[in-house]
Amino acid sequence: MKVLVTGGAGFIGSAVVRHIIKDTKNTVVNIDKLTYAGNLESLSYIENEKRYFFEQIDICERSSLDKIFLKYQPDAVMHLAAESHVDRSIDSPAAFIETNIVGTYTLLEATRTYWNTLDAAKKSAFRFHHISTDEVYGDLEGPNDLFTEETSYAPSSPYSASKASSDHLVRAWHRTYGLPILITNCSNNYGPYHFPEKLIPLVILNVLDGKALPIYGDGQQIRDWLFVEDHARALYKVVTEGKIGETYNIGGHNEKTNLDVVLTICSLLDELVPNKPEGVVNYKDLITYVTDRPGHDVRYAIDASKIECELNWKPEETFDTGIRKTVEWYLNNKVWWSRVLDGSYSGERLGISVEEQK
Repeated sequence: MKVLVTGGAGFIGSAVVRHIIKDTKNTVVNIDKLTYAGNLESLSYIENEKRYFFEQIDICERSSLDKIFLKYQPDAVMHLAAESHVDRSIDSPAAFIETNIVGTYTLLEATRTYWNTLDAAKKSAFRFHHISTDEVYGDLEGPNDLFTEETSYAPSSPYSASKASSDHLVRAWHRTYGLPILITNCSNNYGPYHFPEKLIPLVILNVLDGKALPIYGDGQQIRDWLFVEDHARALYKVVTEGKIGETYNIGGHNEKTNLDVVLTICSLLDELVPNKPEGVVNYKDLITYVTDRPGHDVRYAIDASKIECELNWKPEETFDTGIRKTVEWYLNNKVWWSRVLDGSYSGERLGISVEEQK
């Protein structure tokens, strides 16, 4: 199988590309615009594989997409390209509308045109897999409630609203045109190669530098944390074994408050990096509380029973095992994250502020 992955230089996308190349015999065509969050260094150890191809493409450019489909003739599309940082969407929503809504529409139309040229067998086997987020569902009310595939959409931020819009477009292209689609909605991802503006890598790197650890509000916002390599396995399961037209929720069964996540990281680093920066006694003393994000959802939690029962997928990592692997990865890969922080990976200095977090 030849899989076209959009956004394959991003955090989740690169994990998907690495999984397919490492653990299957399939071919990957990675298309990525290479915005600030796209980093080809996350794919450095597979870049010379004969089954891997990269093209720098903006999914909003229809003519470029048409050329890619004609050149590579993919058997499936896994659509991960998206603007995904909530804080950035609040400050500058236009890019989220353009990439997540217009880009998805453009990709759907390019895919539909290509799909209609296929012979009957290839047309029947083709899949368009749209990767989305649990944030489209909004907030959970009760402490025991879970997001299911039937939960009504109630997005709270420009980011989640743009992803909800893209989900609706994908379903409409299935209903109206018969395009064979699958949709997945996942919980918060974490793991190696995570861009340092997001909460977990931000905390790790701030601790190592003796900087403040910013917590929104009281830190009691609850998220379900999913190790990115578990997510990559799930996504491959869906695109190869999922039922056309279906939605699958993917969660890690790891509900944690933001404060608990930060305290866990501090405790691990107390153990792994006992030589602290000057003036720091315990890493948790670096915690500082900042004004809460506008429209901040309080709790997300996924019911992943459908993908577990129908596709026999379960996460392999608990939060304790996954967060330890993540912290150790950042300790052992300073070159990667240093080049992200100073902008040399893309030729630009990013100037990430400590207040930016997911």
